[in-house]
Amino acid sequence: MPACNDCATETATQGPDPRFARVLWAALLANALMFGVELTASIIADSVSLLADAVDFFADATNYAISLFVVGMGLAARARASLVKGATMAAFGCWIIGNAIWRAMTGSEPDAAIMGSIAILALAVNVAVAVMLYRYRQGDSNMRSIWLCSRNDAIGNIAVLLAAAGVFASASHWPDLLVAALIASLNLHAAVHVIRMARSELRADNARIAKRATGRM
Repeated sequence: MPACNDCATETATQGPDPRFARVLWAALLANALMFGVELTASIIADSVSLLADAVDFFADATNYAISLFVVGMGLAARARASLVKGATMAAFGCWIIGNAIWRAMTGSEPDAAIMGSIAILALAVNVAVAVMLYRYRQGDSNMRSIWLCSRNDAIGNIAVLLAAAGVFASASHWPDLLVAALIASLNLHAAVHVIRMARSELRADNARIAKRATGRM
């Protein structure tokens, strides 16, 4: 992977990729649909890990919408969008951890069968989205954040499957709560990475502007 400054120089001169925009639209629609499916299933199954995955789908759909809005804009605009997305990912992670703690204290009875079946469907959708986005995994913080969201989703779906197996085997809600915390942790880690990269891009862009202004004097 090239250094961040190299990415900044490279992406600042690139125009919008129509193929990338089409992939983003497909990913947005898939994530918005799965948000509704998983949110409904999480309520029926009383599952925090499904709720975490549902909110993750919503956050991703929002991120794709932001990316579509800024695609083709300058590096600074895309980096600022990445800062917003990073903050959203971090807020989502903190909210899910808080929800898991609350459920640990108040109790829950997750349905393993519903968890498993929905997790398989979600995994199929996320793998398809990840395959579409794989070629765009490198580049600026905006592209990087999109890839990290898709990768984390697929990992999260596998974790929900394991949680369903754990709930079924142990008749306990703890596997569900632990997986919810894991999904939240993945998003917090990705948020830190995206925010750091976006800040680096903003510094590089400011330095480029300052250098250009100095050259004109």
